[in-house]
Amino acid sequence: MLTLPDPFIAPPCEQAIDILYQDDAILLINKPSGLLSLSGKNPLNLDSVHYRVKQDFPTATLLHRLDFGTSGIMLVALSKEYNALLMRQFQARKIKKQYKAILQGELNPKEGVIDLPIAKGEFPRQVVCYQQGKHAMSEYKVLHYCSQTHQSTVQFFPVTGRTHQLRVHSQAIGHPILGCDLYSEGQSQQAAKRLMLHATELTFSHPKTRQVITAQAECPF
Repeated sequence: MLTLPDPFIAPPCEQAIDILYQDDAILLINKPSGLLSLSGKNPLNLDSVHYRVKQDFPTATLLHRLDFGTSGIMLVALSKEYNALLMRQFQARKIKKQYKAILQGELNPKEGVIDLPIAKGEFPRQVVCYQQGKHAMSEYKVLHYCSQTHQSTVQFFPVTGRTHQLRVHSQAIGHPILGCDLYSEGQSQQAAKRLMLHATELTFSHPKTRQVITAQAECPF
């Protein structure tokens, strides 16, 4: 499949990264919506979480990413040693994540599992594909439904970590995340000024102390 270069130029992000916690091994940060996790190939897309964090913490390495429009908690390692230890936890799916999102429509049932394989589509989109897709699973729970706006506030518990997983899964079940530019239906993209997806919680074992930590970043919407 031919991969086309990404023409996207990120608008300037004036919002700062909040450092929620730091020690000599890790950082826990709160990423704003509208900031890339990694700098793009286009020099106009230099600004990113990685670029900003490296200015003050030269040895920092990103362990995972959040989409450009997604805000919320991220874990950063401050050495190669701690990066390797934490990456083992990610690979073994021992690190647990939670997200909050606002979706179009009313979800039934109110709790469930979305188990749909995801593959690369026409760049930059991902698609549900049973022939070539990789296993992707997202658990969800509806926290609130507003009949006036016909919108649902949902807590997500991703079991796997595929690219765009929560956005693809939400669209696939007919309830796209509001403000999403890639996976929208009807008026869902215009219903919000930003992607209504926030990483609220991260549970992991500290690579130095072995203490189990549950860190949280308050949802801004």
